[in-house]
Amino acid sequence: MMRSFSLALLLILISTLAVAGETVVLREDCPPGFELTRGHCELRTLYQLYESLQSAGVGGLKTGLPEHRDGFSPRETDLGRYLFFDPVLSADGSLSCASCHDPNRGFADGMGRSIGITGAPVKRSAPTLWNVAFLNSFFWDGRAASLEEQMLGRLYDPMEMGNTPEQLLASLNDIPAYRALFAQAFPAEFTNAAADIQLHQIYRALTAFQVSLVSLNSRYDQYAHGYAEALTENEKEGLNIFRSFVARCAECHTPPLFTNQQIAVIGTPEPEGLPFDPGAEVPLNEPTQRGGFKVPSLRNIELTAPYMHSGRFETLRDAAEFYTKGRGHAVPEGEDLMIHWHVWEPNLTDDELDRLVDFMKTLTDESFKPKMPENLPSGLTPAHNTLAVAGDTRIGGGQQ
Repeated sequence: MMRSFSLALLLILISTLAVAGETVVLREDCPPGFELTRGHCELRTLYQLYESLQSAGVGGLKTGLPEHRDGFSPRETDLGRYLFFDPVLSADGSLSCASCHDPNRGFADGMGRSIGITGAPVKRSAPTLWNVAFLNSFFWDGRAASLEEQMLGRLYDPMEMGNTPEQLLASLNDIPAYRALFAQAFPAEFTNAAADIQLHQIYRALTAFQVSLVSLNSRYDQYAHGYAEALTENEKEGLNIFRSFVARCAECHTPPLFTNQQIAVIGTPEPEGLPFDPGAEVPLNEPTQRGGFKVPSLRNIELTAPYMHSGRFETLRDAAEFYTKGRGHAVPEGEDLMIHWHVWEPNLTDDELDRLVDFMKTLTDESFKPKMPENLPSGLTPAHNTLAVAGDTRIGGGQQ
């Protein structure tokens, strides 16, 4: 009897749900690159054919992927897509997740430091969300162990989205369209008319959407899978430099994710006028990690300028050149940092730096970029990155 009532309620909710005059039903098919298996979406990629991360040596082409998160339903993923672009998640309805992780900017925000709800810059830049399904820690200082833990900081940080759990629940439960969508995504938890949206459902839906952001079909990937003509001669030369023991790029930016997911102290200078950022020293309570930050993925790197944790370098060429200017050359006076042993003095030529940039641009792949909803259940305008500070379009909210 209860099951029949639940189904009837769900049908009523779906039939009355309207966004901008159109009935909305969550998708029942998986995002591109995923296969529906027993009601859940599971990733499918050629990299799963390769044995392990060590199967081809550091920087090898046919290197396997680390473990990843999947197993979410198509409806959970699609609900997460609506939530991701909806500014109703912020305290004043001005910011969405996409304000700082804009799909048109490589799921970053194009700013040196992100702008939060107060209009002031936060400490660090917003890293890309491409391939976060494979990551084992989050934030530049690695202090969060899951996407769910990471999003708590963003949603409830008074300098970022500024919300509270109580206000978030009240806002979403007050929107009939969202109650209906949550009933579609979590039917087992909406068995009567009194059922409310719960925080764990919000977090799960947002996580489901984020782990669907997979970028593994760049020209580099085509080359790695055996299509030799996918790269030009200059790009192949850049790949060889990238993998060489002289440049040693691949030792930290390890394919196929192009990050080893470790904390590294490299002595990156701060933008002029900003104090030194202690980085991972704070959450780890470890002095040897002072100035240490997570090695970022180079996937879609040409789309996510400026570079480093605070946007210190405007171009890929500038960022690459930093590594050839000498070990610890930019460490500020008075700081005694434990520079990572991979960072040394390769003395690359201008031509070699240019070839490295050529190669890094082959890592661009937006073939699975999701579509931004044209209309939202909240009735608000889908928010993505439109923020700027007067005189500086490179300063801007996001995952620190």
